[in-house]
Amino acid sequence: MKQILLTGFFTLVFLSTSIAQKHKPAYQLFKNNGKSANYEKMISDLAKSDMVFFGEYHNNPISHWLQLEMSKSFFEIKGDKLFFGAEMFENGNQLVLNEYLNDFYAEDKMLPEITQLWGNYKTDYKPLVEFAKDNKLRFIATNIPRRYASMLSKKGMGVLKELSPEALAMIGPDLETYFDPTVKAYAEMADHMGGHIPPNMLNIQIAQASKDATMAHFSLKNFNEGDLLFHFGGSYHSNYNQGIIWWINKIQPGLNIKSITTVMQSEWEEMNKEDKAEIADYIIVVSDNMTQTRG
Repeated sequence: MKQILLTGFFTLVFLSTSIAQKHKPAYQLFKNNGKSANYEKMISDLAKSDMVFFGEYHNNPISHWLQLEMSKSFFEIKGDKLFFGAEMFENGNQLVLNEYLNDFYAEDKMLPEITQLWGNYKTDYKPLVEFAKDNKLRFIATNIPRRYASMLSKKGMGVLKELSPEALAMIGPDLETYFDPTVKAYAEMADHMGGHIPPNMLNIQIAQASKDATMAHFSLKNFNEGDLLFHFGGSYHSNYNQGIIWWINKIQPGLNIKSITTVMQSEWEEMNKEDKAEIADYIIVVSDNMTQTRG
């Protein structure tokens, strides 16, 4: 009898080990204390915020799938108080986007009117826009038009004095007031270049800041008390409470802002305890060999 029990025990261990080896999770969800997070508890926590910033890897399908699933979960809690913002849409396209969301015309009429539409729109961002459209939710084009970011990169802050009032309305008005090249997000840009810092490095930092400041501006402009903004952007724009979050805290401190970010498994394993605690409130850790969408 004892032999039978032992045989059964070892068989069970073998099967459990085999299943574990065959089980290849596409992603794992962690809290910033390094412990595993429960999806439903995360949603409940984040839904209490004023704004949630989702830092994605632009071509990572797990990021995009979770953005849609989280949108559905937030909608169940917040209803029409939920609205979206996105780096992927320049604010000059807001009218066209609004008209499409209000079903003024079909998608094949809308797409040619959107300037600088990202190449992976149909696979990665269309589902979010369609979700907003189906549920009559606002979707805000928060980013600066690329032409103005390019001008700032070439000419620096002085270009703001050359632009028309109509152009300036598309750029975060707090850019010149609060820009600080020593802030972590912008200082690191120079650090990563090592000894090869270009002579226009300050302008490059200004251009990067113009994106963050503009996305912060339009996030705040469209926010009302009781709303939940769910904003999509590259992880660099919200990691470590930098980027957009830093600007919002400068412009209008006191809001309850939380973030979720994406990292690859190898990156997660190399991060120290402090980085894990500070990078975001929740972290999506994705398998290194995950396939990518096409931009």
